Amino acid sequence: MIIDRPQWLGRLAAILGVAAAALTIAGPTASAAPPAPVPHLELGRYLGTWYQLAAVPQFFNLACARDTRAVYGLDPRGDISVHNSCTTWNGATNQIQGTATVTDPATNAQLHVSFPGVPTQDRREGPPNYIVTALGANYDWALVTDPARISGFVLSRTPALDSARWAAARAAITAAGENSCLYLTSPTTGGLSTIAPLCVA
Repeated sequence: MIIDRPQWLGRLAAILGVAAAALTIAGPTASAAPPAPVPHLELGRYLGTWYQLAAVPQFFNLACARDTRAVYGLDPRGDISVHNSCTTWNGATNQIQGTATVTDPATNAQLHVSFPGVPTQDRREGPPNYIVTALGANYDWALVTDPARISGFVLSRTPALDSARWAAARAAITAAGENSCLYLTSPTTGGLSTIAPLCVA
């Protein structure tokens, strides 16, 4: 179904309302030290398609209604190519291309992600803004955040997680010094269909 602009704005306002409520419930999550990366990330195994199943709302993903995903590959320089896409509220496809560069060769789990043409995100090199803080044993799910814990993403190789993996993801969010109430579930075809704070979903 195509959603006209007034409906789209209503949906967006609803998401912002849920996010504000989650922030009120969760309270502050500030911590002095950045989240710890996983001990070692095998980049070859990490490449491929990841589905976003929950995320801390950011200005750049408010237009996404469902099926948000990232596809990682290798670019000619040996860095990681990033292709993010989603379906918007009016049924269109929203997508962007970027690059991720490893900033922590000891673990490979801290990277700097950049998107050409996007203000404040267009520099190919810089400090880490993408930290893999938890990873399923079979690289079937991952938790990603940043040094300031402003962003957060629960990623999965499939559009849905079972209850055990959701429990592991929530535990990983707590271990990273964050609050799962700040994460909103991301609707996916074949997975969850609602948007709700992860702590109550």
